[in-house]
Amino acid sequence: MDIDGKVCIVTGASSGIGAATGRLLSDMGARVVLAARRTDRLQALAAELPGSLAVTTDVTIPDQLRRLVSRTLGTYGRVDVLVNNAGQGLHVPVEELVPDDLRAVFELNVVAPLVGMQAVLPVMRAQSGGGAIVNVSSATSLRVFPGLGGYSATKAALNLLSQVAALEFAASGISVSLVYPSVTATEFHQSLRAGGFVGRGRGIAPDPPELVGSAIAYAIRSGEAHVLVADPPRAIEPGDNQGWGALLARQAPGGAEGRPGSDPPAGPGETEGRR
Repeated sequence: MDIDGKVCIVTGASSGIGAATGRLLSDMGARVVLAARRTDRLQALAAELPGSLAVTTDVTIPDQLRRLVSRTLGTYGRVDVLVNNAGQGLHVPVEELVPDDLRAVFELNVVAPLVGMQAVLPVMRAQSGGGAIVNVSSATSLRVFPGLGGYSATKAALNLLSQVAALEFAASGISVSLVYPSVTATEFHQSLRAGGFVGRGRGIAPDPPELVGSAIAYAIRSGEAHVLVADPPRAIEPGDNQGWGALLARQAPGGAEGRPGSDPPAGPGETEGRR
Protein backbone atom coordinates (compact mmCIF):
# COMPACT_ATOMS: atom_id res chain seq x y z
CA MET A 1 0.00 0.00 0.00
CA ASP A 2 1.23 3.46 -0.90
CA ILE A 3 1.05 5.55 2.30
CA ASP A 4 0.79 8.92 0.55
CA GLY A 5 -2.76 10.26 0.92
CA LYS A 6 -3.93 7.39 3.11
CA VAL A 7 -5.90 7.82 6.36
CA CYS A 8 -4.02 6.14 9.21
CA ILE A 9 -5.21 5.63 12.79
CA VAL A 10 -2.42 5.19 15.35
CA THR A 11 -3.23 4.23 18.95
CA GLY A 12 -0.91 4.97 21.86
CA ALA A 13 0.10 8.07 19.89
CA SER A 14 0.80 10.45 22.79
CA SER A 15 4.50 9.51 23.03
CA GLY A 16 7.21 7.03 22.10
CA ILE A 17 6.52 4.65 19.22
CA GLY A 18 3.02 5.96 18.56
CA ALA A 19 4.16 9.57 18.30
CA ALA A 20 7.18 8.61 16.16
CA THR A 21 4.95 6.56 13.87
CA GLY A 22 2.45 9.39 13.55
CA ARG A 23 5.21 11.82 12.57
CA LEU A 24 6.70 9.41 10.03
CA LEU A 25 3.37 8.58 8.39
CA SER A 26 2.53 12.29 8.20
CA ASP A 27 5.91 12.98 6.59
CA MET A 28 5.06 10.26 4.05
CA GLY A 29 1.88 12.09 3.09
CA ALA A 30 -0.70 10.31 5.26
CA ARG A 31 -3.55 11.95 7.10
CA VAL A 32 -2.95 10.72 10.61
CA VAL A 33 -5.53 10.16 13.35
CA LEU A 34 -3.79 10.22 16.73
CA ALA A 35 -5.45 8.27 19.55
CA ALA A 36 -4.45 8.03 23.21
CA ARG A 37 -5.69 9.03 26.66
CA ARG A 38 -3.48 12.08 27.17
CA THR A 39 -5.33 14.90 25.44
CA ASP A 40 -2.69 17.58 25.94
CA ARG A 41 0.05 15.53 24.33
CA LEU A 42 -2.19 14.47 21.45
CA GLN A 43 -3.19 18.03 20.69
CA ALA A 44 0.42 19.22 20.84
CA LEU A 45 1.46 16.52 18.37
CA ALA A 46 -1.52 17.17 16.08
CA ALA A 47 -0.47 20.82 15.93
CA GLU A 48 2.84 19.67 14.42
CA LEU A 49 1.28 17.44 11.75
CA PRO A 50 -0.70 19.15 8.97
CA GLY A 51 -4.13 17.63 8.36
CA SER A 52 -4.01 15.34 11.38
CA LEU A 53 -6.77 14.67 13.92
CA ALA A 54 -6.42 14.08 17.67
CA VAL A 55 -9.07 11.90 19.31
CA THR A 56 -8.78 11.24 23.05
CA THR A 57 -9.38 7.50 23.38
CA ASP A 58 -9.13 4.81 26.05
CA VAL A 59 -8.76 1.74 23.85
CA THR A 60 -9.92 -0.58 26.63
CA ILE A 61 -13.41 0.96 26.33
CA PRO A 62 -15.01 -0.50 23.15
CA ASP A 63 -17.40 2.41 22.66
CA GLN A 64 -14.45 4.81 22.58
CA LEU A 65 -12.70 2.73 19.93
CA ARG A 66 -15.86 2.70 17.82
CA ARG A 67 -16.17 6.47 18.33
CA LEU A 68 -12.58 6.84 17.14
CA VAL A 69 -13.40 5.08 13.88
CA SER A 70 -16.62 7.11 13.52
CA ARG A 71 -14.73 10.40 14.03
CA THR A 72 -12.18 9.32 11.44
CA LEU A 73 -14.90 8.51 8.91
CA GLY A 74 -16.70 11.75 9.63
CA THR A 75 -13.52 13.74 9.04
CA TYR A 76 -11.86 11.90 6.15
CA GLY A 77 -14.52 9.58 4.74
CA ARG A 78 -12.41 6.42 4.95
CA VAL A 79 -9.94 4.42 7.07
CA ASP A 80 -6.99 2.90 5.22
CA VAL A 81 -4.67 1.89 8.06
CA LEU A 82 -5.02 0.92 11.72
CA VAL A 83 -1.89 0.69 13.87
CA ASN A 84 -2.68 -1.02 17.19
CA ASN A 85 0.26 0.24 19.23
CA ALA A 86 -1.10 0.97 22.72
CA GLY A 87 0.08 -1.56 25.28
CA GLN A 88 1.55 -2.19 28.72
CA GLY A 89 4.16 -4.47 30.27
CA LEU A 90 3.85 -6.97 33.12
CA HIS A 91 7.31 -8.20 34.14
CA VAL A 92 7.08 -10.55 37.09
CA PRO A 93 7.77 -14.28 37.59
CA VAL A 94 4.81 -16.63 37.08
CA GLU A 95 4.77 -17.35 40.82
CA GLU A 96 4.09 -13.65 41.47
CA LEU A 97 1.54 -12.99 38.71
CA VAL A 98 -1.60 -11.38 40.12
CA PRO A 99 -4.65 -12.51 38.09
CA ASP A 100 -6.16 -9.02 38.09
CA ASP A 101 -2.93 -7.61 36.64
CA LEU A 102 -2.88 -10.25 33.91
CA ARG A 103 -6.52 -9.59 33.06
CA ALA A 104 -5.90 -5.85 32.82
CA VAL A 105 -2.88 -6.22 30.54
CA PHE A 106 -4.71 -8.81 28.43
CA GLU A 107 -7.55 -6.31 27.94
CA LEU A 108 -5.12 -3.68 26.68
CA ASN A 109 -2.69 -5.86 24.71
CA VAL A 110 -5.16 -8.32 23.15
CA VAL A 111 -8.82 -7.38 23.52
CA ALA A 112 -8.36 -3.72 22.53
CA PRO A 113 -6.59 -4.62 19.24
CA LEU A 114 -9.36 -7.17 18.58
CA VAL A 115 -12.07 -4.53 19.04
CA GLY A 116 -10.06 -2.12 16.90
CA MET A 117 -9.82 -4.64 14.07
CA GLN A 118 -13.53 -5.38 14.31
CA ALA A 119 -14.34 -1.66 14.22
CA VAL A 120 -12.36 -0.92 11.04
CA LEU A 121 -13.15 -4.18 9.21
CA PRO A 122 -16.56 -3.24 7.74
CA VAL A 123 -15.21 0.17 6.72
CA MET A 124 -12.19 -1.30 4.93
CA ARG A 125 -14.34 -3.94 3.26
CA ALA A 126 -16.81 -1.38 1.93
CA GLN A 127 -14.25 1.03 0.47
CA SER A 128 -12.09 0.66 -2.60
CA GLY A 129 -8.51 -0.38 -1.94
CA GLY A 130 -9.07 -2.50 1.18
CA GLY A 131 -6.79 -1.62 4.07
CA ALA A 132 -3.84 -2.50 6.29
CA ILE A 133 -3.78 -3.39 9.98
CA VAL A 134 -0.52 -3.44 11.94
CA ASN A 135 -0.45 -4.92 15.43
CA VAL A 136 2.61 -4.11 17.53
CA SER A 137 3.81 -7.29 19.24
CA SER A 138 7.15 -7.93 20.97
CA ALA A 139 10.38 -9.76 20.22
CA THR A 140 9.89 -11.43 23.61
CA SER A 141 6.97 -13.38 22.11
CA LEU A 142 9.39 -15.15 19.77
CA ARG A 143 11.32 -16.93 22.54
CA VAL A 144 10.79 -18.02 26.15
CA PHE A 145 12.19 -15.68 28.81
CA PRO A 146 11.96 -16.00 32.62
CA GLY A 147 10.17 -13.11 34.29
CA LEU A 148 8.08 -12.20 31.25
CA GLY A 149 5.48 -14.98 31.24
CA GLY A 150 2.40 -12.82 31.72
CA TYR A 151 3.43 -10.09 29.30
CA SER A 152 4.75 -12.45 26.63
CA ALA A 153 1.59 -14.54 26.88
CA THR A 154 -0.52 -11.52 25.94
CA LYS A 155 1.71 -10.79 22.95
CA ALA A 156 1.67 -14.45 21.90
CA ALA A 157 -2.14 -14.31 22.00
CA LEU A 158 -2.03 -11.16 19.86
CA ASN A 159 0.26 -12.95 17.40
CA LEU A 160 -2.12 -15.86 16.85
CA LEU A 161 -5.18 -13.62 16.70
CA SER A 162 -3.44 -11.51 14.06
CA GLN A 163 -2.38 -14.51 11.97
CA VAL A 164 -5.93 -15.87 11.91
CA ALA A 165 -7.28 -12.41 11.05
CA ALA A 166 -4.80 -12.17 8.17
CA LEU A 167 -6.23 -15.36 6.68
CA GLU A 168 -9.83 -14.31 7.24
CA PHE A 169 -9.45 -10.74 5.93
CA ALA A 170 -7.24 -11.47 2.91
CA ALA A 171 -10.13 -11.99 0.49
CA SER A 172 -11.28 -8.44 1.28
CA GLY A 173 -7.90 -6.97 0.36
CA ILE A 174 -6.97 -6.26 3.99
CA SER A 175 -3.49 -7.14 5.24
CA VAL A 176 -2.75 -7.86 8.90
CA SER A 177 0.88 -7.53 9.98
CA LEU A 178 2.78 -8.05 13.22
CA VAL A 179 5.77 -5.87 14.11
CA TYR A 180 8.26 -7.18 16.69
CA PRO A 181 10.28 -4.51 18.54
CA SER A 182 12.88 -5.16 21.19
CA VAL A 183 13.94 -2.67 23.86
CA THR A 184 13.00 0.84 22.76
CA ALA A 185 13.71 4.28 24.21
CA THR A 186 10.21 5.11 25.44
CA GLU A 187 8.30 5.45 28.73
CA PHE A 188 7.39 1.75 28.61
CA HIS A 189 9.43 0.58 31.60
CA GLN A 190 8.25 3.49 33.73
CA SER A 191 4.63 2.44 33.15
CA LEU A 192 4.62 -1.30 33.82
CA ARG A 193 1.51 -2.80 35.37
CA ALA A 194 3.85 -4.65 37.78
CA GLY A 195 7.50 -5.65 37.99
CA GLY A 196 10.65 -4.05 36.62
CA PHE A 197 12.96 -3.89 33.63
CA VAL A 198 14.14 -7.47 33.02
CA GLY A 199 17.20 -6.36 31.04
CA ARG A 200 18.45 -3.80 33.57
CA GLY A 201 22.21 -3.74 34.05
CA ARG A 202 23.12 -5.32 30.70
CA GLY A 203 24.22 -1.98 29.24
CA ILE A 204 22.43 -2.52 25.92
CA ALA A 205 21.42 0.65 24.09
CA PRO A 206 17.69 0.84 23.29
CA ASP A 207 16.42 1.40 19.78
CA PRO A 208 14.98 4.83 18.99
CA PRO A 209 11.20 4.76 18.55
CA GLU A 210 11.68 6.06 15.02
CA LEU A 211 13.23 2.70 14.10
CA VAL A 212 10.02 0.96 15.15
CA GLY A 213 8.02 3.54 13.21
CA SER A 214 10.04 2.65 10.10
CA ALA A 215 9.21 -1.04 10.60
CA ILE A 216 5.51 -0.18 10.93
CA ALA A 217 5.63 1.87 7.74
CA TYR A 218 7.38 -1.05 6.00
CA ALA A 219 4.63 -3.41 7.17
CA ILE A 220 1.96 -1.07 5.79
CA ARG A 221 3.68 -0.71 2.43
CA SER A 222 4.62 -4.37 1.99
CA GLY A 223 1.80 -6.22 3.75
CA GLU A 224 4.39 -8.62 5.19
CA ALA A 225 2.87 -10.77 7.94
CA HIS A 226 5.86 -10.61 10.35
CA VAL A 227 8.32 -7.71 10.54
CA LEU A 228 11.30 -7.60 12.90
CA VAL A 229 12.45 -4.14 13.95
CA ALA A 230 15.91 -3.69 12.46
CA ASP A 231 17.75 -1.27 10.20
CA PRO A 232 16.41 -1.88 7.62
CA PRO A 233 13.23 -3.65 8.78
CA ARG A 234 13.31 -7.40 8.22
CA ALA A 235 10.50 -9.73 7.15
CA ILE A 236 10.75 -12.96 9.17
CA GLU A 237 8.88 -16.18 9.85
CA PRO A 238 8.05 -17.19 13.45
CA GLY A 239 10.75 -19.57 14.67
CA ASP A 240 13.29 -18.21 12.18
CA ASN A 241 16.52 -18.54 14.13
CA GLN A 242 18.38 -16.59 11.47
CA GLY A 243 16.13 -13.57 12.02
CA TRP A 244 16.31 -13.86 15.80
CA GLY A 245 20.06 -14.25 15.68
CA ALA A 246 20.31 -11.09 13.60
CA LEU A 247 18.37 -9.20 16.25
CA LEU A 248 20.61 -10.43 19.06
CA ALA A 249 23.73 -9.69 17.05
CA ARG A 250 22.55 -6.12 16.51
CA GLN A 251 21.53 -5.63 20.14
CA ALA A 252 24.36 -7.44 21.88
CA PRO A 253 27.37 -8.41 19.72
CA GLY A 254 29.07 -11.50 21.09
CA GLY A 255 26.15 -12.22 23.40
CA ALA A 256 23.34 -14.77 23.41
CA GLU A 257 22.90 -17.15 20.52
CA GLY A 258 19.15 -16.81 20.28
CA ARG A 259 18.47 -20.20 21.84
CA PRO A 260 15.21 -20.83 23.77
CA GLY A 261 15.60 -19.60 27.32
CA SER A 262 18.35 -17.09 26.48
CA ASP A 263 18.12 -13.71 28.17
CA PRO A 264 16.11 -11.17 26.20
CA PRO A 265 18.12 -8.52 24.34
CA ALA A 266 17.29 -5.98 27.05
CA GLY A 267 13.71 -6.57 27.94
CA PRO A 268 10.66 -5.58 25.89
CA GLY A 269 10.18 -1.88 25.37
CA GLU A 270 8.08 -1.60 22.29
CA THR A 271 5.11 0.47 23.41
CA GLU A 272 5.21 3.34 25.78
CA GLY A 273 3.07 2.12 28.63
CA ARG A 274 -0.54 2.54 29.68
CA ARG A 275 -1.80 5.75 28.14
